[in-house]
Amino acid sequence: MTAPARIGMVNYINTAPIYEIWKEKELPANWQVVEGQPRRLNELLLTGKIDMGFVSSFAYALHPERYQIFAGLSISATGPVGSVFLFSRLPVEELDGQPVMLTQQSDTSIRLVQIILEEFYRIQPVYSTGAVYGPDSTADQAQAVLAIGDDALRISREGSYAVELDLGEAWMRQTGLPFVFSVCVVTEEFIKSQPEEARRIREMLLACRREGGSRMAEICRTVSSRIPMEHAACTHYLHAIEHDLTPVKIKALETYYSYLVARREVPASALPVKIFS
Repeated sequence: MTAPARIGMVNYINTAPIYEIWKEKELPANWQVVEGQPRRLNELLLTGKIDMGFVSSFAYALHPERYQIFAGLSISATGPVGSVFLFSRLPVEELDGQPVMLTQQSDTSIRLVQIILEEFYRIQPVYSTGAVYGPDSTADQAQAVLAIGDDALRISREGSYAVELDLGEAWMRQTGLPFVFSVCVVTEEFIKSQPEEARRIREMLLACRREGGSRMAEICRTVSSRIPMEHAACTHYLHAIEHDLTPVKIKALETYYSYLVARREVPASALPVKIFS
């Protein structure tokens, strides 16, 4: 019996150009998809409950000895991403010493907003974490909130904050580089035991990425109601999300990791990144 290959998939619509195509395919029975928010998938990967999948870019850098990054795959943006925002009641420059609530859903975006606020804007807010949207939200206690994914799309649509700082845009304005929010990684253990299976899964993900890019209008009709958002807005958003991992994006990823190493948040062995193809 073939050993299972447990594959983590982010359950936001930003993976739809890959995942909606994947769900149509007749795939080997041992390829088992596990859906979740980025931080949950990070935990599953770290504890050995999945073998590979889309996780926060931060998760790779925290334990680079455990993983390699699949070549050609990411969740990234060149400029505005449209679903990773710092929503603020005040101008960003006035958030020094003010309460800022951070989503519990993503480790990468938490570190990114801290880099942007502390390194680029040179301010030091008072951070907390919590539910930033929905019935359990305590966001009214903060002057600003970090939201990602579908929650960020919903908050933006409601227009309840005076300032919406798109973190992809803020990063590019400072560095001139894209930002890689999520990478698709595979464990060293899986590579050692099933290298060809890892390659087959990567090739299928790449094939889904290519097909999804050519069927964007159809995919938007399928997923826009989940937010909900207008079809045109969904199309605009998903066209801004990129799923490749070009050399310039590897440079961008390593630039992000360089900040994290300097801030002593990840080990220096996060650099250079290890790519599996």
